[in-house]
Amino acid sequence: MALTNDQIRQNVRNRYKKIALQDVSASSCGCSSEVGCCEMRADHNHVARQLGYSAEELDAIPEGANLGLGCGNPQAIASLKTGEHVLDLGSGGGFDCFLAARQVGASGQVIGVDMTAEMVSRARQNADRGQFVNVDFRLGEIEHLPVADQSIDVILSNCVINLSPDKLQVFREAFRVLKKGGRLAISDVVLTAELPDEIKNDLEVAYSGCISGASSIADLQTMMKQSGLAQIEIKPKDESKAFIREWIPGAKIDKYIVSATIQAVKPLFD
Repeated sequence: MALTNDQIRQNVRNRYKKIALQDVSASSCGCSSEVGCCEMRADHNHVARQLGYSAEELDAIPEGANLGLGCGNPQAIASLKTGEHVLDLGSGGGFDCFLAARQVGASGQVIGVDMTAEMVSRARQNADRGQFVNVDFRLGEIEHLPVADQSIDVILSNCVINLSPDKLQVFREAFRVLKKGGRLAISDVVLTAELPDEIKNDLEVAYSGCISGASSIADLQTMMKQSGLAQIEIKPKDESKAFIREWIPGAKIDKYIVSATIQAVKPLFD
């Protein structure tokens, strides 16, 4: 039976609520019935280093911001500049937002949007703890962003767009809020082979675990073009298979998905 968009959203929201409420000092053995497979790992810093974050970056964020989420490092491709306005789609505990805030400085601004109230609350607490005054966390869905038209220079996202059941609408919203010449810098998973039905329709693990919501590169390119974005570059990272296969041990999901960097630009002229 096909899953409805509301079923998918509610399941993802419930999963991330559990993560937001979890004690970061408690260890986790990885996948379970309580948290999705790309969500919690035993050593969050170890996971972040696998994804390309440096020790210096990990030391610069407040405790509790790194929740072991993601499938890449959008900071590495964002080329953020002082004074820029940055938007993070699916901001979680604020990890990428805080790193971006350091790069754009006091004259810049970072907005994090997350659809889970508990996650937004946690991120705000982390911002207070780290004394980040140029970061604003907002509750909302990435298909309907609580952000003004043409107000953003750079959009970041880390393994979140695959969770959306309406990705075309996500890219349309990204286009709306970007300034002309603004850019996307995204890490996400892409489909490299057709998923078996038992994985594709597994609501409890595979979808909220960043697997069955993945799209092919061709489909992503089509949706991004339809939204008006240009200079689209999607680059799979084969080395990501090493950690992806750990998300559902024994399922060999690295045969079907891989992490990728996704970049695009809003044209300067209509």
